[in-house]
Amino acid sequence: MTKNKSDIYNTIGKNIKKYRIKKGLKQRELAEALFLSDSFIAKLESVTHQTISIDTLEEIANVLDCDIKDFFDKCD
Repeated sequence: MTKNKSDIYNTIGKNIKKYRIKKGLKQRELAEALFLSDSFIAKLESVTHQTISIDTLEEIANVLDCDIKDFFDKCD
């Protein structure tokens, strides 16, 4: 995976984690709400760089009450 793609997945993962924590959900709770595995969410939020579809990102955004574009914002 190129560094640029790696950076994008890292940014998405950090933002998913940020919004999940803001919503007060554990990884397991987010996974259950989306009918996904705990390990999938854990990989998204880590440097493992799990790939993800736009449809799944949209579903995550809906559960976390944010906009899909928020996942692409650079993290501090």
